Amino acid sequence: MRLLIFGLGYSAKRIAALAAEQGAIVTATTRDGRSATLRFDDADAVLPALAAATHVLSSVPPQAEAEPVLTTYGDRLSGKWLGYLSSTGVYGDTGGAWVDETASVGGRRPARAAADLAWLALNARVFRLPGIYGPARSALDRVRTGEAHRVGGDGVFSRIHVEDLAAGVVAGFEAPAGAYNLADGLPASHDSVIEFASDLLDVPPPPIVALERLSPMARSFHLENRRVSAQKAHRVLGWSPCYPDYRAGLRAVSATTSPIAASTAPPTASGVQR
Repeated sequence: MRLLIFGLGYSAKRIAALAAEQGAIVTATTRDGRSATLRFDDADAVLPALAAATHVLSSVPPQAEAEPVLTTYGDRLSGKWLGYLSSTGVYGDTGGAWVDETASVGGRRPARAAADLAWLALNARVFRLPGIYGPARSALDRVRTGEAHRVGGDGVFSRIHVEDLAAGVVAGFEAPAGAYNLADGLPASHDSVIEFASDLLDVPPPPIVALERLSPMARSFHLENRRVSAQKAHRVLGWSPCYPDYRAGLRAVSATTSPIAASTAPPTASGVQR
């Protein structure tokens, strides 16, 4: 297997490592070609790697109305296994109801939904992802750095540990094309997760902040409320998360974080990097 990954972000790095552990030859692009990757817009370097690839995975989000990978390299993807990291945000607000891959897409993210559907039209495996967390990027880090807040609402959201995300994508290498939700089994409120992280760190939970004081991106996140079903991934991919809920996942993150790393951990962004 020769895997080319467009966009080597937080999740894609773990997917690359897991694929390499299983014998794949992995090449990746970034915007600036850092860390021994190819620069995305360097066609002289990317096109030979793309021609040699048996599997292509994109974690590049849409930009405005454009889908960068399909716009730039879409005519070279035929005959390859295709994968795309999408978002469960394409389902929009369900009022807390469960949602699966049969639901329509659109919501507040029309560009993301259009990209999702464009990859599906190419017979890709489209992995729809909820909130992603893991080492150096979790509620523990936000509490530790003082960036965490509670909102006092009852909105419910789904999550996925980055290790489980990577395992689901790698399981998809042998799966039929289509959309797959990857999420743990316990959707929960934002405040519940922050309070549990605070308990693990033995600190008081942070204060409640009015939604009006949050950034537009953070506010839009809290305005959506849904529970994401991953039953199709369980059934078709044979995938089951090692961390079935946020409690197990955060305990694992806490156990692998050293005191030095904890004190120097960089602030995490409010947005999700795929």
